[in-house]
Amino acid sequence: MTPESLIATARSAIGTPFKHQGRDLNGLDCAGLLAWAVRQHGLDVIDLDAYSRQPLGGLLIAMIERQPFLRRAGRQQQAGDVLVMRFDKEPQHLALCAGDTVIHAYEGVGKVCEHRIDRAWQNRILRVYEFDWGQA
Repeated sequence: MTPESLIATARSAIGTPFKHQGRDLNGLDCAGLLAWAVRQHGLDVIDLDAYSRQPLGGLLIAMIERQPFLRRAGRQQQAGDVLVMRFDKEPQHLALCAGDTVIHAYEGVGKVCEHRIDRAWQNRILRVYEFDWGQA
């Protein structure tokens, strides 16, 4: 798996309907898109069976940090990175950085989409996680 192949896999899901807790191309949520794309490359994902639409109490960060192939990046986001975002107070959204765009399953538009990382989206990013490409 490379950043380019992961991004291409995520892009192949663009247009897939948003579905809370969805994990296949019948419907995906933000965590589901990343889990599905990574699984297409043969990696095991530590996943939750159930969670609320608002993963409160640090649940989202805890699950990301349990993934053996991800580590927190101490730099600005780059293509192939996982972005942890918030809309309100707590982290509640995941996206894949594709350079100057982001790919994510976004309930606000009802599907998997890709768009530029403008100032508003940049301000939502709380943490950046990079793949350990040696393990990925």
